[in-house]
Amino acid sequence: MQDWLSPAADTAQRQLSRLVIQAGQLLMQHGAESALIETLTRRLGLALGLDGVEVSLANDALIVTTLLRGHCLTTCRRCPDKGINMQMVSEVQRLCIMAEKGLLDGRTAARRLARLKPLRYPRPLVILMVGLSCASFARLAGADWPVFALTLVASTCGIWVRQELALRHFNPLLNFAVTAFITTLIASQGLLHRWGEQPFLAIPSSVLMLVPGFPLINAAADMVKGYINTGLARWTMATLLTLATSIGIISAMNLLGIRGW
Repeated sequence: MQDWLSPAADTAQRQLSRLVIQAGQLLMQHGAESALIETLTRRLGLALGLDGVEVSLANDALIVTTLLRGHCLTTCRRCPDKGINMQMVSEVQRLCIMAEKGLLDGRTAARRLARLKPLRYPRPLVILMVGLSCASFARLAGADWPVFALTLVASTCGIWVRQELALRHFNPLLNFAVTAFITTLIASQGLLHRWGEQPFLAIPSSVLMLVPGFPLINAAADMVKGYINTGLARWTMATLLTLATSIGIISAMNLLGIRGW
C-alpha cells in the first residue's frame, strides 16, 4: 500500500519546496549559470531533509520537483531578470553550504533567504567608474589626453542615460539602442572638431560598456555543459542587445555624416 505523508509532513514538504525554488529563482534572476542553479538548488533541498530534488530550467522559468517518503510535489516559478549581481549568487551559495554543515534548519534558512537584498553601489560611483574604465580603454589603445577626456564625458553621459531608462523600465533593446546613439553622438564630436591626434578612438571606447560580455559567457558555458535551451536563449538575447547597440551607433554616425572609425 502506498505510503502517504501525514498532514504535518506534507506541509513541511511544501514549505521546503517553496524554499528550494525561491533559492533557485534568486540565482536565475541574478545571472548564475544553469549548472550552478541546478546544483545549488538540489544541494539545498537534500541538505534540508528532502529525499530528492529534480530541477528543470527554461529561459525565464524554473520547475522543481521534490521527493519526500515517496510523495512528489512539483512547483514552477517565473524568473524575470533583475540584473547581474554576483553578491546575491554568493549569498545563496553560502546559505547552501551552511545548510549542508547543519548550521541552518529549514525555518532559519527561509528567514535568511527572505532577508537577502541585492547590494547596489551608489549611482554616482557607478557612473564615475564606468566612465573611467571606458576612458582607460581609449588610453590603452593610444589615445591622448583630449580623447581620454572626451571618452570619459561620452561614456559618463551614456551610462547615466542607460540607468535612467532602466529605472523607467524601458525595453532593454530600446535602452541599448538609445544609449549607444547618445554616446556615439557625444564621442563623434572629436572627429567633427578634430580634437586630439586620434579622435576616432573615442567612439569604440565609449560604447564598450554596452558589450553584453556576461550573458555571452554564460550562454557559452550553458551550451558546453549541456543546457542547450537556456544557452541558446541567453545567446539570442545577447546577440539582440549587440544588434541594438550597433543600430544606435550607425544611426548616430549617419546623422552626423561620419563614415568609419
